[in-house]
Amino acid sequence: MENSQSNRRSFFKTSALGALGTITVPAILTGCTGSGAKNVPIMEIKAHEISLKAIDGKPLKAGLVGCGGRGTGAALDFLAAGDGLQITALGDVFQDKLDACREALKAKGHEIANENCFVGFDNCKKVTDSDVDIVLLCTPPIFRPDDFDYVVEKGKHCFMEKPCATDPTGVRQVLIAGKKAAQQGLTVVSGTCLRSGKEFIETYKRVANGAIGEILSAHVSRLGGALWFRQREPGWSDMEYILRNWVNFCRTSGDFMVEQFIHEIDLMTWYLDGRLPVRAEANGGRQRRVTGDMYDHISITYVYENGMRAHCTSRQISGCDTIYSCMLYGTKGYADARQNKIYNNDGTIAWEYEKPNREDPDQVPGMMVQEHIRLVNSIRTGKPVNEAEQLAHSTLLAIMGRESAYTGKFITWDQMMASDQNLRFEKNEFGSIPGFKEEIPLAGTAPKI
Repeated sequence: MENSQSNRRSFFKTSALGALGTITVPAILTGCTGSGAKNVPIMEIKAHEISLKAIDGKPLKAGLVGCGGRGTGAALDFLAAGDGLQITALGDVFQDKLDACREALKAKGHEIANENCFVGFDNCKKVTDSDVDIVLLCTPPIFRPDDFDYVVEKGKHCFMEKPCATDPTGVRQVLIAGKKAAQQGLTVVSGTCLRSGKEFIETYKRVANGAIGEILSAHVSRLGGALWFRQREPGWSDMEYILRNWVNFCRTSGDFMVEQFIHEIDLMTWYLDGRLPVRAEANGGRQRRVTGDMYDHISITYVYENGMRAHCTSRQISGCDTIYSCMLYGTKGYADARQNKIYNNDGTIAWEYEKPNREDPDQVPGMMVQEHIRLVNSIRTGKPVNEAEQLAHSTLLAIMGRESAYTGKFITWDQMMASDQNLRFEKNEFGSIPGFKEEIPLAGTAPKI
């Protein structure tokens, strides 16, 4: 994507984050060295509580950074989480995105004052510095590490969409800022929403209680259609084109493995009690994606220290069969954590989640709202929740698989934690990007990360 394929692993190392590449692993996460950090827990493994709404308490004001479809959805989910909640500030790099979000909120009865609408690359700082208690980070993930850093520096609580970064230096930056947030007693809730769905929690509880015995292997799939894309329009600079088409570029989205398949990778990791693999062995390619610099199919085998293997495969090609599954195979049976079913070894169903009647007035809100209920409850009870490390680890797992596929090399967890790869822009401003090309990575031609 930069001047040549051989350079894509190391471009823009001289940005403001370059120094992070020299930080040793123990300085970031004690014990996360050696063979895949086998004993480092991602978080206390337990199921989140499910509620009809957040508890009552002091009014809370949130600012939204990133006013696209996901950001607008997150703002509405926050407002639906309980009483005494407001969105009071909006920020985006594009005026039209902010205007559309503002209109969507207005249609639901929520007016945002002109003086609290910020457009430009510094919008996160302006939103954070406004009179808000919480910042919702929903920009393309290339901006997430710096934005999260600033939010924590200013002592604000945070909802952070997935993934938390597009490169290892960004992941390490989030790990460091996450520890600072914990020291300040700030709440950080992650957008890895499957952990917040009632159906996923009920399935998890049964597997955690031994329904399938000891987990021996996993097979995880997310085979779906192509996402949206934008063709370049006359007058768009390199920066405007890449940001308006951000889901199709590695540097802005992290690749579809990192931006979307992180959900299933995170779900699998939850069931594995946070165990991290020692190595990723992957392959992939591109058949039909029409813009950007990304593959559209990748298959990864994660290898764990005890010899266990998890095969994870994803595809974004329309017109093909689709499946979303997270199969976990144990000594006593197996489970599909994505479809919320548990099977006996003979293939008969031992248990499956009974879908509720959506018309039931006592039916709890879905997982997207539950994330914000947990956020609000944590703040109002004074019991901080911090999911930064969980999100960072799942993000790095997905990046690890991406890099193995794009380089054609086996990539270890230790390599990822030590990597100085930095995909972010040298300057956050509209205009040309030096060396910009829509170049497709060729496995076997790039050096190891």
